[in-house]
Amino acid sequence: MQLMKSNVELASDSIVDRVYEQLKAMAVSYEFKPGERLNEGELAKRLGVSRTPLREALNRLNTEGFLRFTPGKGFFCRELDAHEIFDLYELRKSIEVASVRLAIKRAKDEDIDALLKFLEATGPDPGERSSVELVELDETFHERLMAMSNNAEMLRVLRNVNARIRFVRWIDMDRVNRSNTQAEHRAVVEGLKARNEEACVSVLEKHIDRRLDRITSAIKEGYAQIYMPAARSAAN
Repeated sequence: MQLMKSNVELASDSIVDRVYEQLKAMAVSYEFKPGERLNEGELAKRLGVSRTPLREALNRLNTEGFLRFTPGKGFFCRELDAHEIFDLYELRKSIEVASVRLAIKRAKDEDIDALLKFLEATGPDPGERSSVELVELDETFHERLMAMSNNAEMLRVLRNVNARIRFVRWIDMDRVNRSNTQAEHRAVVEGLKARNEEACVSVLEKHIDRRLDRITSAIKEGYAQIYMPAARSAAN
């Protein structure tokens, strides 16, 4: 018989989860500067926790690729590395293509129709939405599309990848024509509804592809926003 966790253990898990989410948000948005060493004492005081849950959260973020750890030196904010971001885009493309092939066979018609309604509701016009809000809508679309593959592990990986490229995508979103993006989204879903694997894969690959030079350009702009608070505030 499995023993129930004590209230103390549950409370400890809750603290670690809270600290993890707070630190993850800070790492994703580069509130820590690229390459900056994290001061664990200051962080523990700022977040109102002891070193133990803080270290658990930091180790988890290191394992998931949001921070870097150097033995004897500590935890560091990851650099904005163009080749790493490019690799993550390639990973994203590969799992999304694989998942849509599964979705062709597994997706329910009602789930496909619901995703089409989501596209209609969010519309092709960005309106007054910020880049942060537009990226959130885009991530929601792709995660709902992948969910139709009924593969929870693929979805878990996609969410990790999305978070790790999110800062660059906030920059890149300003260069994207939302009407074209939404048209590609619709084409993928309509191909899925028709169970046309070739059409789905063709559009999805083109939709996700990013050249290294475009990523490098977005990163240069990202560095400017990180080190120029006024520019960063205007972007948000």
